[in-house]
Amino acid sequence: MPPLLALVDCNNFYVSCERVFRPDLIGKPVAVLSNNDGCIVARSQEVKDLGIKMGMPVFQVQALIHRHKIQLFSSNYTLYADMSSRVMSILEEFTPSLEVYSIDEAFLDLTGVCDQDPIEYGQRIKKAVLRSTGIQVCVGMGPTKTLAKLANFATKRWQQTGGVLDLSDPIRREKLMRIVPVGEVWGIGSRIAARLNQLGIVTVWDLASQPVDRIRKQFNVVVARTVMELNGIPCLELEEIAPDKQQIVCSRSFSRRLTEYWELSEALAEFGSRAAEKLRFQSSVAGHISVFIRTNPFNPAEPLYQRAAGITLPFATQDTRVIVGTANRLLKELFREGYRYQKCGVQLSRIQPASLPDQMDLFDSAAFAQGESEKLMQAVDRINRRFPKGIVVAAAGSDKSWKPKAERVSNRYTTDWRELVNAKC
Repeated sequence: MPPLLALVDCNNFYVSCERVFRPDLIGKPVAVLSNNDGCIVARSQEVKDLGIKMGMPVFQVQALIHRHKIQLFSSNYTLYADMSSRVMSILEEFTPSLEVYSIDEAFLDLTGVCDQDPIEYGQRIKKAVLRSTGIQVCVGMGPTKTLAKLANFATKRWQQTGGVLDLSDPIRREKLMRIVPVGEVWGIGSRIAARLNQLGIVTVWDLASQPVDRIRKQFNVVVARTVMELNGIPCLELEEIAPDKQQIVCSRSFSRRLTEYWELSEALAEFGSRAAEKLRFQSSVAGHISVFIRTNPFNPAEPLYQRAAGITLPFATQDTRVIVGTANRLLKELFREGYRYQKCGVQLSRIQPASLPDQMDLFDSAAFAQGESEKLMQAVDRINRRFPKGIVVAAAGSDKSWKPKAERVSNRYTTDWRELVNAKC
């Protein structure tokens, strides 16, 4: 039985989540901002049509915002995560195997599920998600994940597809590949696309027509697999269970510039605590901790300072106290007075499963206290899940004025009783 995979992707997901509970914004320009309300991270089609790019700083487009009355929202990740969960639960009803690829994308294995009319089945998926969540989606299909991704791209570019496209037919596949630039292929970044263009490989069809051995020698095995996938040969399996993160980074830009050591220490304590929680959530431990601090690189009027430092731990850990304490020791090496710091962060690496045996230091008593540490952290996590503001481990102070501002955040309509939509009749 020929394989058939589908990629279901939500249209302008963050904006769509806001519009579900604000139908008055449908058809109007809407944008969602980054954590510190500094950059645009999601755009409605109306905003895209104005030429506003992803990641553009808000101050650079203030004139367009006022002229076209663009509605701005701060990122509301609580709402977006819950809406994503609802979308994924609907998609699970249409497939025996599903891979959640990102907050707004999922791969579905439809092999043997919709052999008679895949397009009609895709339309059923669209209607079910829209009816249950209010979110518009596009469905791209093909015998491989790369072709499903390419088909999904085409559904967004050409409205005549009706939001659903199947690239199982080689003739239809070739027609599309001949008009799509090679840089639109999943996994082909701008640098690789530039190198391919230098070799005369401009369209997707040009890449798909290349000998696999030649591409492997000139690039790498990843690009060679992409060529095979474009020719309908599956190389990427569906991952029903998301793999553990091999690197965890927690960082934020500050709402104001920080000049004191204790302010940066407090911020790092919070970031380190959050990173440790993520580590424990996937039942992992980290063996290396890195810290970075920096001033604003885009302000020529202020001196630039950017430094990072890291250390390998004597034994891998998931203990918040160890992670925060190590981060603050590194901060002492990096901090210099006289600078106005804009951002700092903590990075955990050399991550491995907590159940994996680790080499212990016979002369380090802390290594033998791992069992007690795990019990303590489990207790802290249970308390924090029940009382989100109950315990903050190893925080250096109580001044949170440095926290990223979110002046335009919408209600958590689906997860907080106090913020439900008010309907007036």
